[in-house]
Amino acid sequence: MKGKQILLVEDEKNVADVIIQGLEEDGAMVRHATHYEQALRILQTNEIHLIILDVLLPETNGLEICKNFRTLGYTNLPILMVTALGGPENVVLGLDSGADDYLSKPFKLIELKARARTLIRRNVEMAKQTHITEKHRYTYKFLEIDDYKKIACVAGQELNLTATEYRLLLLFIQSPQKVFQRTELLDKIWGINFDIGSNVVDVYVNYLRKKIEKATPVKAIHTVIGMGYVLKIED
Repeated sequence: MKGKQILLVEDEKNVADVIIQGLEEDGAMVRHATHYEQALRILQTNEIHLIILDVLLPETNGLEICKNFRTLGYTNLPILMVTALGGPENVVLGLDSGADDYLSKPFKLIELKARARTLIRRNVEMAKQTHITEKHRYTYKFLEIDDYKKIACVAGQELNLTATEYRLLLLFIQSPQKVFQRTELLDKIWGINFDIGSNVVDVYVNYLRKKIEKATPVKAIHTVIGMGYVLKIED
């Protein structure tokens, strides 16, 4: 994260101080805001590479702020949402508002920094690939992904996926019937090569599974007890 500018939107001073110190130790430059108007001014006047956004903020909450940023055209800027509201339904709300990742409080600083590094690195890599015109298509049974257009379909019906859900489905469809352990998914999707002791993998897999099953009654992603997850569609 050396040399990268991060916008932290957090109104709790103690929490903000810890995050700022941790990120600056990794070489990042942190711009701190406590509310929407201040955050927007910083965003408009600085080259920001990542936003870390709290949900419970005064006046305008983080969900609305995230939606506003996306509406204003900041569609490719990665947003990591953090909140004390860690239930699955709150994760869903955060992702639907446009966040790329979601971290529940209390969290370990080492995990926040790992996710921040991953989001920044992934965004840089995506920017480098914008000139590529070759189309990449992957199909398995009724699932199809056009990785050039970043579109995923179930039986011809386009899925509305977040960036993380899309990467997860792409990994599955590239290796159907392979059982992916949770640690492997953490490494390949989040860039975390150790067990963080959270249920982030289960939350994202279940959310992806529900979106697929809204389009078809056939189960596609299965849980392999004690091992992980597999994409397997029976004929």
